[in-house]
Amino acid sequence: MVRFRVLGPLEAVGERGPVDLKGPRHRAVLARLLVARGRVVPVTRLIDDLWADDAPDGALGAVQTFVGALRKALEPDRPPRTPPRLLVTVPPGYALRAEEVDEVDAWRFEEAVGEAFRLVADGRPEDAKALLDDVLALWRGPAYAEFADQPWAHGEAARLDEVRLLAVERRAEAALALGAAAESVPDLRAHVAAHPLREDGRRLLALALYRTGRQGEALATLRQSREVLRAELGVDPGHALRQLESDILTHSPTLAPAPPPARSTTFIGRADELAELERAAGTGRRLALISGTAGAGKTALAEELTGRLAAAGWTTAWGACTEDAPAAWPWTRMAETLALDGSPPTDRFERHRAIASSLAGIERPVLLVFDDLHWADEDTLALVTSLAADPDAGRVLIVGTYRSTEISAALTEALGRAARTEPARVYLVGLTEPQVRELVEAVTDREPSDADVRAIHTRSAGNPFFVRELARLWETDPALRTVPAGVRDVLRHRLAQLAETTRTHLRQASVLGQEIDLDVLIRLAGDEDAVLDSVESALLAGFLVEPDADRLRFAHALVHETLYDDIPHARRARWHAAAADVIEQVRPDDVEAIAHHLLRAGNRATAARTARYTRAAAERAERRSAPHQAALWWRETVERTERDRLGAVMGLVRALAVTGDLEQARRYRAEAVTEAGGDPVLTARTIGSFDVPALWTTNDDEALSARLTEAAERALDALPPGHDAERARLLITIAVERRADAGRRGREAAREAEAVARDLDDPSLLALALNGRFLQTFHRAGLAPDRARIGAELLDLSARHGLVTFEVLAHLILVQSHAALADLAAADRHAAAADALAERHDLPLVGVFTTWYAALRLAVTGRRAEARAAYRAAASRLTGAGMPGVEHGILPLALLSLGDVPDAADWGPYEPWARPIVLLSQGRRAEALAAVVPESPHDLLFEARTCLHAVIAVEAGDRPRLARLYDQLLPAAGEVAGAGSGLVAFGPTAHHLGTIAAALGRPEEAAEHHRRAREIADRLGAPQWTGRHFT
Repeated sequence: MVRFRVLGPLEAVGERGPVDLKGPRHRAVLARLLVARGRVVPVTRLIDDLWADDAPDGALGAVQTFVGALRKALEPDRPPRTPPRLLVTVPPGYALRAEEVDEVDAWRFEEAVGEAFRLVADGRPEDAKALLDDVLALWRGPAYAEFADQPWAHGEAARLDEVRLLAVERRAEAALALGAAAESVPDLRAHVAAHPLREDGRRLLALALYRTGRQGEALATLRQSREVLRAELGVDPGHALRQLESDILTHSPTLAPAPPPARSTTFIGRADELAELERAAGTGRRLALISGTAGAGKTALAEELTGRLAAAGWTTAWGACTEDAPAAWPWTRMAETLALDGSPPTDRFERHRAIASSLAGIERPVLLVFDDLHWADEDTLALVTSLAADPDAGRVLIVGTYRSTEISAALTEALGRAARTEPARVYLVGLTEPQVRELVEAVTDREPSDADVRAIHTRSAGNPFFVRELARLWETDPALRTVPAGVRDVLRHRLAQLAETTRTHLRQASVLGQEIDLDVLIRLAGDEDAVLDSVESALLAGFLVEPDADRLRFAHALVHETLYDDIPHARRARWHAAAADVIEQVRPDDVEAIAHHLLRAGNRATAARTARYTRAAAERAERRSAPHQAALWWRETVERTERDRLGAVMGLVRALAVTGDLEQARRYRAEAVTEAGGDPVLTARTIGSFDVPALWTTNDDEALSARLTEAAERALDALPPGHDAERARLLITIAVERRADAGRRGREAAREAEAVARDLDDPSLLALALNGRFLQTFHRAGLAPDRARIGAELLDLSARHGLVTFEVLAHLILVQSHAALADLAAADRHAAAADALAERHDLPLVGVFTTWYAALRLAVTGRRAEARAAYRAAASRLTGAGMPGVEHGILPLALLSLGDVPDAADWGPYEPWARPIVLLSQGRRAEALAAVVPESPHDLLFEARTCLHAVIAVEAGDRPRLARLYDQLLPAAGEVAGAGSGLVAFGPTAHHLGTIAAALGRPEEAAEHHRRAREIADRLGAPQWTGRHFT
């Protein structure tokens, strides 16, 4: 998907990153089509808009050129001669078909603003504010910034800006509804200064000032509104401003904030901490202190305690400290709640005594919550410590919350005084993964996957505020590619409290990644003492943690990303280039880190140097069996290298094949073979570098297999002496690509390749050779024991030498062979082992085969209804897996093995054997017997097809054909027909042999085969196969 950004300079971002939109005319064409919002723009209108009245003679051809270039940039992977999906031709012009709202930031913004209005109306201001925070962060400058002066863009840009101003005001309204008046004042001041004639902005600013106890400033704001409106427009303020001024002068109760909205989510986690606070309340403790980083859930815990104590009969009152509130503001709010005198004596000692006396006069126990003590003034802190130490205040529990990373000097002194009262102390750490799951489900009403929960937990470190914001982002962006706007604003505010030098060093650290090598950071910054001072400040502020003396880590991934995103691109590129130089000097073996920084350095690094390190990183990823990372590194290498490009392409082919992108792997492989030309050694190395295991005996692309076989044979003939490894790889290619070949060439090539590999004592080469030999063990029935021996040797070899993909292949071979040999317990063990390796190394195709085996197992053990559902689910996993040789027709065949007879199914390559069975089941015997049934190909399903063939031959009484089929099946008498595929099973082969023998008039042989079939069925626990006429 391509995402378009117009809320600022025009940008397009695809799956590979920013899209190069070419020159200014190209950009103007794209912007003009985006302004049209999906409607067709006639080409004549495009010409007029691009050149006004000065269009050149070749304007039409130029527009077509611009459109063609844009199409290539927006859809780089679109195959030739296929119609574009995005920028389409619709007579009499062009249109941009961005189908989803999320594809254009302006569309997403407008929809979100409308949704926020509905949320406020529904009494959900918290959700509305979070949504508006996110979408206002989409703005990077004026809408259609570079085209705003163009007539065709001006109206749309002005309209979007008006929507933005409404969104700013609605966000402030939601914040006021949440009781966040003080936090709203700075934004509203900036809004009013930029747009002095917007009366609603002035109204909200005055209301926010009043609610933070700044009545004089609120009235001054309203007086200034009157002066500005009269001077600029010659009018008086509207009704809303006049009414607000009157209400402030009379202290109207309508101006008081509404009660905080009920908690929208269930309180999650913190059971031990809550129990500790409840014990403090029950045992007469007078002070409890809750601390933690910003967003750790201190206020939420205090709210939960308040609710519980209120339900138990306590009187409760809250007072939140804000950064710019009047002195003793929290107590002023509490006094209003408790209906006490909010203006006791001015002398501090007398005032404290009066407050204590007032509290003692309340009949029920009292809970006082002082929230955010890190912002408290000295009067408030003095009151807290005084009441905590005063036994005459009655039964009072004071709860104070504060950020452990923002302890002021005044709070430090107050905490020292409070220590004498032995307060209960609760420090909040991050939520666990299960608690994060519960919180995400509560916020979104959706069930996240385990991977989603891990991602959110990792990025948030369990911080509840971060979790909530990430959960909301996850609903619209499951990949969590950005920092939620609310989180970013909080972090920027906290970072602004640090010294400029410290912020610079943290930004440099963010370039190094989530984990920071202190030595590298010092060399990058150039001043050891200054860096160490900055690190100490950042540790105290909670931005960094220190696992040991030489390593640092950002406390949250979101801190790292916020810092990194705020670095200008030019500076970021230079720091990445410098970081690559430093790491090359101090840790030259860390090729992944060097490659990463060189890629991020852009034009500051040469393509050759970057390719050298991405190649080294790709090779190392292959060695440690990390194919997804290898694919990323190889792709970067292919784009940049001129040296041994073919080797890089084949590296990419290997990685793509192992990670499941088989279609692209085949395409790149075909290109590489063509590019290798007539050089036999180069051809051998190119073809033979495809170290990818093969399990299925039908080629997915017969034409490509034929090309590869021919190229390998030619290179083999021309290969000079002394290239034994290359010779073995060419032979392996012939064996693998000629799989299920009735001729002898494939088997001969497999045997010779194995002999060469054993002589060379090369484990990787031997693993490939054993794979080739496995694919050549289907020239007759009954070879499951041979395949089991190959699988066992391959398993031992690959496990000893760390060849993970071949270890997986060995397990799958053993699943197939043990299923054929009716040893389900052994097959189960190998299926579980293959799944475990696939999970550890992220190999998606493995699960396709083990899911099919699980369905086969249900079928074999007689659980037909479950097997039917499992087969359909397994078939859905095959769709899009890039394995047409496996997929085509396999589901109907599996259902046929259960006794179902799908009539209108697409049987694919199984049509000649399945269709007569369908006709027989429909009573169309003559048609069934007239059908021409060919000999089965020699592959994994040879026994299955041959057994179906036998059913028709028995029905026809065709003795010569029956005799031939009997001889073909006899070597597999001890196997389960078809189970060697790991996908389907048609019962013990012995049963079919017994039926054929009876039809041939051989009763003793028939009886012995049926006895053996019952024995196999009993061993399998397959009740449907134990009778003579099994189903």
